[in-house]
Amino acid sequence: MENKIIEIKDFHAPELDVYARLTEAQLLNKDNPQEGMFIAESPKVIGRALDAGYEPASFLVEQRQIEGEAKPVLERCPDVPVYTAEFDVLAQLTGYKLTRGMLCAMRRKELPGAAEICSGAGRIAVLENVMNPTNVGAVIRSAAALNMDAVLLTPGCSNPLYRRAARVSMGTVFQIPWTFLREEESGVWPDEGMRYLKELGFKTASMALHDESVDIDDRRLGDAEKLAVILGTEGEGLSDSTIALSDYTVKIPMSHGVDSLNVAAASAVAFWEMGRKTKEMEEKTDLGKEQDEGKREYL
Repeated sequence: MENKIIEIKDFHAPELDVYARLTEAQLLNKDNPQEGMFIAESPKVIGRALDAGYEPASFLVEQRQIEGEAKPVLERCPDVPVYTAEFDVLAQLTGYKLTRGMLCAMRRKELPGAAEICSGAGRIAVLENVMNPTNVGAVIRSAAALNMDAVLLTPGCSNPLYRRAARVSMGTVFQIPWTFLREEESGVWPDEGMRYLKELGFKTASMALHDESVDIDDRRLGDAEKLAVILGTEGEGLSDSTIALSDYTVKIPMSHGVDSLNVAAASAVAFWEMGRKTKEMEEKTDLGKEQDEGKREYL
């Protein structure tokens, strides 16, 4: 079965609203979340969304890409309509230039609870009020690459399924578990939310410049069985309440008089250090198990 290819002739066709006229808030559809949509951009991101089980509703594809980079993705979804036009026409329709000439309108899934995605997790990232979608996508990409097990977001954060966030993440938003900290589960952030993290067994480490900050390579951080790394915006940083409620306040030593990094860069450094230590601990644990088994065999 082949895709139904539909050449765009009318910019005002209702089936194109999802690409041309609906805002991110309208796509999210908070009043009816089961009907929520999002836009995935580029064949790589769309492919990773399909791998994660997201359901496509339609495609918007540059004509020359139908037999090009978009082809393997389209072949996976033969019953999904494909709207097409030349590159300049699509840019005029959407208001931006399409990455790799391809968009896909996809149906959202119900988000899991925080306790569910943190079950069995040793290292998690927590984002506090990171409103820039580019930063959210970059942090999630680093979290997925550098041994974080899950990502939690406070209600003030940009949604990871916003088109720009998912694109910047290179589709890793579909590869690492994430969810929002919801008041009905974890209470109001930060006072109740921080206590909730501790109830889940996590030590909390806030990334912030503070008089009582410890260096990022402090042994206590690496020795923590479960650690939540909390990051805020580069402008305002973390709230005073979040810092006060944390087990540790952590700084990244810097040179040349530089006093801060943006949240995307800081997250990569933090996740690398925390994830590396976690991996070392796991290797030591595995080695210890092997030695114990060897002793039992000898006995």
